[in-house]
Amino acid sequence: MTVSESELIVHAPVEHHWWQNVRDALRGAHHDYTSGPLGRAIILLAVPMVMEMIMESVFAVVDVFFVSRLGPDAVATVGLTESMLALIYTVAMGLSIGVMATVARRIGERDPEEAANAAVQGIALGLGLAVLIGISGVTFAPDLLHLMGASPGVIATGANYTRVMLGGNLVILLLFLINAIFRGSGDAAIAMRVLWLANGINIVLGPCLIFGVGPLPRLGVTGAAVGTTIGRGIGVLFQLWCLSRPGRRVTVARRHLALHPRVMLNLIRLSGSGTFQVFVGTASWIGLVRILSSFGSWAVAGYTIGIRIILFALLPSWGLANAAATMVGQNLGAGKPERAERAVRLAGLYNMVFLGVVGLAFLLGAVPIVSLFTTDPAVAPAAVSCLRIVSLGFVFYAWGMVLTNSFNGAGDTWTPTLINLGCFWLLEIPLAWVLAERTGAGPRGVFWAITTAFSSVAVVSAVLFRRGKWKLKKV
Repeated sequence: MTVSESELIVHAPVEHHWWQNVRDALRGAHHDYTSGPLGRAIILLAVPMVMEMIMESVFAVVDVFFVSRLGPDAVATVGLTESMLALIYTVAMGLSIGVMATVARRIGERDPEEAANAAVQGIALGLGLAVLIGISGVTFAPDLLHLMGASPGVIATGANYTRVMLGGNLVILLLFLINAIFRGSGDAAIAMRVLWLANGINIVLGPCLIFGVGPLPRLGVTGAAVGTTIGRGIGVLFQLWCLSRPGRRVTVARRHLALHPRVMLNLIRLSGSGTFQVFVGTASWIGLVRILSSFGSWAVAGYTIGIRIILFALLPSWGLANAAATMVGQNLGAGKPERAERAVRLAGLYNMVFLGVVGLAFLLGAVPIVSLFTTDPAVAPAAVSCLRIVSLGFVFYAWGMVLTNSFNGAGDTWTPTLINLGCFWLLEIPLAWVLAERTGAGPRGVFWAITTAFSSVAVVSAVLFRRGKWKLKKV
């Protein structure tokens, strides 16, 4: 690293102070992420990515808020269908990992043509999967609800909701995939605006279709599915419009609309392990809930409240981790592996400071925070324990998140997959069972297992990151 580059990293120009960087991030200022101050680059990427993560979480909250006015069968319909959609989200996130890594590498190589080709191949994969899932979902919606344990009342009320959500899975897949293209190219602000648009439409249209406002029909719980699908669909149309506009980092023209088996096979290779990686993490939570359920509904309820609060607090950290992934992909493509490594370390430091402060707030304020969600004398103490124990490892989680996403950004998707497999399935679940069932710790044992597992992810990731094999990965 030269002296001048070092000075750029530490002493950014005065006009690019923190608030200016945030404003530039929100308006989508153009920036070359393979040169210049690393701090500014990370902020330009992370701020819109944080907003994107928050907007994505709003969809389910809005639907449940309005549907809850229709009764328990309607709420159960949403909950059971969301459980089925978890598989679609897993596939979408897995595909996004491969697409983002490939696009970022091509942009770093100054090869926008190949970046556009990779974008088209990723979208084609998403279309193919969506058609298969959609046909099955529309055809077998009542049977799927029955398989999930739905009562006859829920099936009668919610079959059409499930048909619309599963049949319209195309917009879910494309929303994830195309936003991954924007993130990989460095156009994170566009991904953020897409979800602002989709959520805004859903928030306005959803209740109108649920309750039949004005000339719109009263569709009940099905209206929530229609509103969400229309909102996401318009978001996808906006994405496609942005992709087709000249002057973007990735512009898809008519000449790119052809299948390239080599590129597609590479995406399948990256996304296959990426999908398994997401599945490993998701399945581990199911195992923990199964252990907790043996102690009664109060334990599950306390865990649910505590983890929901924690996951919401982690959203900004995922934004920083995604920013690190983009920096790694682009800088490896530009032949600057040392800059990629410094970007990861700086993003990790930012994340550790942020989550360290959040963890301290949770430790000191767990009781009043939980009281906003429940005052049940059995549930509240469990939620407080979950919040306090899990937050003890926040500094480790911050570092681990950035490192595992950085492996993905480098195209090394198997390393975090194997880390997750070892730390979650081979350590966390057995440890949770032993602590909860054999030592008398009860639900607190599960919470300690979570802290231990996520801290282990950080330690193992740090060791493998230092070895540097990720810098040599070809994408």
